[in-house]
Amino acid sequence: MKITFACYESLSMIYGGPRVQVLQTKHELEKLGIEVSLLNPWENFGKKSTDLVHLFSANLGTFHLASTFNSFDIPFVTSSIFFTRHSPAVIQATIVLNALLKKIKTGIWTNYEYSRQICEWSKAVLPNTNAEARLVGEGLGISANKITMVPNGVDPHFEFGDPSLFKKKYGIDNFILNVGHIGPARKNVLNLIRALKEIDHPAVIIGKITDSPYAKQCIEEAKQSKNILIIPGTDNNSELLASAYAAANVFALPSLFETPGIAALEAALAGTKIVITPHGGTRDYFNTMATYVEPNSVDSIRDGIIKSLNEEKNPQLKEHIKREFLWSRVAEKTLSVYKSVLK
Repeated sequence: MKITFACYESLSMIYGGPRVQVLQTKHELEKLGIEVSLLNPWENFGKKSTDLVHLFSANLGTFHLASTFNSFDIPFVTSSIFFTRHSPAVIQATIVLNALLKKIKTGIWTNYEYSRQICEWSKAVLPNTNAEARLVGEGLGISANKITMVPNGVDPHFEFGDPSLFKKKYGIDNFILNVGHIGPARKNVLNLIRALKEIDHPAVIIGKITDSPYAKQCIEEAKQSKNILIIPGTDNNSELLASAYAAANVFALPSLFETPGIAALEAALAGTKIVITPHGGTRDYFNTMATYVEPNSVDSIRDGIIKSLNEEKNPQLKEHIKREFLWSRVAEKTLSVYKSVLK
């Protein structure tokens, strides 16, 4: 079986969850004997080049690719990586309004229409959470027969991080940790920093810092607290990152939404307590074994972190993540979808 992976071009610049999802899924599928290649726009590519394309993300950034696959009759499946705080009813109403406007004036498209069309062209849609599956089905109007929930995963090496590496380099352990990007508003780092300023406990934020006014505000506010250490982002396979997870007491990810936040899975596998947003399907992964906080409330974030600091670690969370969400399990479920589509 020959599979080609495709995604938006900026994936090579943004070291976030989708990039990890692409590369880890590729690695695990290859261990199952599947030939997986990454689409290269500078190489000739056509229907005979592959059995199936797996497109990651259904949005404006991948729309032209999906349109071309559809025009050339190249079958593809899509990991939608689609979420919004809007309800399915709002999404559906927006799409209906968009259709009416296009009858009056061509060329009027909303982001939801791009996502809907990509999913409609796809042979199968693979959302990461049940909440995302509901938005794709009820909101975008995609047939339930096309939708299979395939979760995000975690690399098993995060279970075995050595906490002494981080403690030796930075002189702290048992801290509050956040890993991600400092800059995108969705990650809500500014509210996290404002909550951390009110907590008398060491905190570490590891993340790529974008050149934006929001990121600069985050850095300036963090400087106002002696307890907050900001470390520019490290590679996902870094032993120091695994060590940070192992050395931390609480991992905090109060984003506007997450599906579910690969960094939170990594921290949970390391045995760290989790404080996280309830939006985006995170309960599918962490059930009742995490503390959920409202991202728009600094008080809620602060209180949730303090609550988690005062609790014992729950070994059941680590075992749950290890049993259900390793990338090897994700690859098996993904391969099952491929076989169903190609049958």
